Amino acid sequence: MALDNKTLNQMLQTAVSAARLAGRYALDEINHVKSYAKSPSEIVTEADPRCQKIIIDAIMQNFPNHGIVAEEGKDNKLFKQAPSGVDIWWVIDPIDGTNNFSQRILNFAVSIGVIHQGRPVLGVIFEPSTDSMFTVAGDLPPQYNGTKISVNDNDIHLFQTIGIESIFTDGVPSWITFLMKTLRCRGLGTTAMHLAYVAKGSFIAAAVQKPKLWDIAAGAYLIQSAGGIVTDWKGKEIWPVDMKTYNGQTIEVLAANKTVHRKLVDIIAVK
Repeated sequence: MALDNKTLNQMLQTAVSAARLAGRYALDEINHVKSYAKSPSEIVTEADPRCQKIIIDAIMQNFPNHGIVAEEGKDNKLFKQAPSGVDIWWVIDPIDGTNNFSQRILNFAVSIGVIHQGRPVLGVIFEPSTDSMFTVAGDLPPQYNGTKISVNDNDIHLFQTIGIESIFTDGVPSWITFLMKTLRCRGLGTTAMHLAYVAKGSFIAAAVQKPKLWDIAAGAYLIQSAGGIVTDWKGKEIWPVDMKTYNGQTIEVLAANKTVHRKLVDIIAVK
């Protein structure tokens, strides 16, 4: 059953308020942050779980029967709380770009998505340092600070930009080195903002190798609502996701405008 517009609007208001509160808290704490490694490839700061609690408390106050999947759980695992009587899951990354944040680099964001029946229906991305709020819910138009946005229709060109990973532990893929000769490659250290910039028309594409659901849920829906395409690197659909069994698996993502998406799939396949 589809969510009605009244409920979606209420959820959007909750997400926007929670993202802003958590983001501002993080920004206030950035010069005092302490961090530690939670895995060989990931770090977490003291602010991450505190920001997450701010968001979850706001959601539970307004939607106590909804489910939660969030990045920061016990023993460095995800946080997961099943819904009651509904198939609605809030998917939360309290600080996307934790490595940047831990080093007092201002490129980080709060990402809040909602998954209903395995597919995203709402997305909010907030970048505290620039007070940038990206929002979308249901069939409402995606917005940046209250102004409607859409993907661009630019082609692969020297002056166009793709968001890519900032580190490749297994070596840089040959298609990345090819693209470095044909357009601008940017690694901002935050997947959520890569996707937000595709939705806004600032990037023509973004390719992410090993994101978790909380990295992409909000941004993917922003892009799809803004007229773009989101698939895996082979061009296959990534939705629906079985939320009951989701336990932090990575989801390969290629997001782009309609002009270049198929071209990038073909480049990845042959390089």
